[in-house]
Amino acid sequence: METALKIAFATSDMETVNQHFGSAKSFAVYAVDRDNAQLLEAAEFGELNQDGNEAKLSVKIDLLEGCAAVYCQAIGASAINQIIARGIQPVKVHDGSRIRDLIVDLQNEMKVGPSSWVAKAISKQKSVDPDRFKQMEEEGWDE
Repeated sequence: METALKIAFATSDMETVNQHFGSAKSFAVYAVDRDNAQLLEAAEFGELNQDGNEAKLSVKIDLLEGCAAVYCQAIGASAINQIIARGIQPVKVHDGSRIRDLIVDLQNEMKVGPSSWVAKAISKQKSVDPDRFKQMEEEGWDE
């Protein structure tokens, strides 16, 4: 799954997205490609209040390093600004959305034609061949 996207879900039960980003008790982090999904990490933070305390965000945002997106029930403006600055797309979903269903929806989107944030995330994952121009030169140009 070398071209998989790393996706986080704010969850308290590891089955549904049912948490506000800032007060999320835990995140389930998956690697998702067009055909497979694999749980990479389940990170727990304990009980947190929605109190506007910015300090608690840094630990969560650091956990999201390398993620293309984070799915959550809600997210504050400050957190949105911080994760977008790191190239992570916030995705707000209805309380109780099943992680399995969201993964299937994402995989279908990857197959059919991804939205702009998914396309951008996929292009970041593809490795650039450093010899691509050399190969073109060897093939020659025919006008």
